Amino acid sequence: MKNSILITLVIAGTSLSAQNKTADVDSIIKREMSERKIPGLQIAVVQDGKIALNKSYGTGNIQDNIAVDNQTIFAINSCTKVFTSVAIMQLVEDGKIELSDPVSKYLDGLPPSWAPVTIKQLLTHCSGLPDLLKLLDPYTGGLAALKNEEAIWEKLKSIPLEFQPGERFSYNQTNAYLLGKIIDKFREKPFVEVFSEKQFEPAGMGSTIFGDSRDVIPHFAPTYFYRTALDGQKYMEPKMVNNYYEFPYFRRTAAGLNSTAKDIAQWVIALQSGKLLKSKATIEAMWSPIQFNSGENTPWALGWGLAKFRKHHRAIGMSGGGRAAFLIYPDDDLAVIVLTNLGGGSPEDYLEELAACYIPDILNADPLTFLRINLRKTGFDRAIKVVKEQIKKDPYFKPNEFELNEWAYRMMQKGEIKNALQIFKLNVFLFPNSWNAYDSYGEALLKDNSKEEAIRMYKKSIELNQKNENGKKVLETLI
Repeated sequence: MKNSILITLVIAGTSLSAQNKTADVDSIIKREMSERKIPGLQIAVVQDGKIALNKSYGTGNIQDNIAVDNQTIFAINSCTKVFTSVAIMQLVEDGKIELSDPVSKYLDGLPPSWAPVTIKQLLTHCSGLPDLLKLLDPYTGGLAALKNEEAIWEKLKSIPLEFQPGERFSYNQTNAYLLGKIIDKFREKPFVEVFSEKQFEPAGMGSTIFGDSRDVIPHFAPTYFYRTALDGQKYMEPKMVNNYYEFPYFRRTAAGLNSTAKDIAQWVIALQSGKLLKSKATIEAMWSPIQFNSGENTPWALGWGLAKFRKHHRAIGMSGGGRAAFLIYPDDDLAVIVLTNLGGGSPEDYLEELAACYIPDILNADPLTFLRINLRKTGFDRAIKVVKEQIKKDPYFKPNEFELNEWAYRMMQKGEIKNALQIFKLNVFLFPNSWNAYDSYGEALLKDNSKEEAIRMYKKSIELNQKNENGKKVLETLI
């Protein structure tokens, strides 16, 4: 009898705890959807190898007033890159390629200047290669003056390197394009088939599909944007518009997948349980940075762009298109996936807060989340003061330069220029020897029409890095 009562109490307590966590998640999601004006959203939480939560919110298709449900499919854009990373690591495990080898060992016809670029450098975006995205239509991402892949490839090979391989970070789509060519070659079939056979099917991802605005995708939630101007006409208030985008087949290893939060959750479970990669050592290698030529760590892991290399509650994940993002906490058996249908909705900003509904201490582990929560209350103009005070309390409080920079750019893209300026300013304060921090701050100051201060920042950036050619070009137009 006593055992039965104890079991009943444990079950009741577990149920109540789950309800409380779900209520906390609901509160955060509804707040963010309201503030960011996100029409529709899907979330999945993985805990202890199982899907602990899978919920949907809002409207998936505004035109026809169709609500989001757990079968609604969303574009995940650059989150595709982690699937490409796994496909490459599968080739490594099969002994077909080595990460430290130059790409030229596996692909013929590369320019001589590309010869030193390694597969690791492609995965971490420190290759220095020219970006094929610049050769595509800037509005749709589709083919422009160059009408086919061959023409783009020939033009791409004629463009000089942006910098010497391994020198610095520069995110571009050529890296994933070349990785796709390696997958095609060594699997002897198109990467679309490879992804399906070696990832989607083993993980049970029945709703995951390649495609763009030209494809007919069932249960699909179109992506929306808010625009302040269209066809040369400015609006008093941001106007919601449909987003049209194209991902030509050859670049779909960079951004071409559409999926559900549940499918990605099942993929996370399959990855961590050994269904996709055989060895935990392979996964750890994939989730670790490499080193720049200077010996410093890259901000990315191997194909994974949300990388929090910290002692406690380390996290790894990816974001895509400002509308989809997820984080895995390998040491905590936790993952959080959020998909939305709003470009610029930036769910990466609040993933850690959602994770803290399940493991509260995560909230204190991430300086970015700490700042976001506190500056919302105190004002972004107090950013430097808040950081100073926190460092006095906790000497181990160390915001990450790359994360701060990315956060500030996201705010700037949403028109929150004043808040973004304070974070760029904070980055300069925290990292006074970073040429990139000054360069980014200068760019934001220009957008705020603070020309003289922008000139000062660009000059400081070039003083710290004489190879900052883009900074020099901007400065020439200002002086």
